[in-house]
Amino acid sequence: MMYSVIYAPEAEAQLLALFFHIAAAASPEIAARYTDAIVEQCESLKTFPMRGARRDDIRPGLRVFGFRRRVSIPFEVTGEVVTILGIFYGGQNFETLFSE
Repeated sequence: MMYSVIYAPEAEAQLLALFFHIAAAASPEIAARYTDAIVEQCESLKTFPMRGARRDDIRPGLRVFGFRRRVSIPFEVTGEVVTILGIFYGGQNFETLFSE
């Protein structure tokens, strides 16, 4: 079974902000490689959607996986759809946001 992966508007905005942050600090090419790799990881949830740590303590159905020890990606699986809820870089606290 293949799942669909969609991105919440907040996740898209965070990914774009991360691209510009890395592009300013390093280069647009490095930023593109890094953010493309994040998207590739998210898209891999199409075949393995139950990956990551369950975080029902924060919100029922919430799962989180990490990317290169710097990015936390919270998501949820509903039916055949995986929704990427955010892309949190460098220790940003997603737990507080989702528990409110």
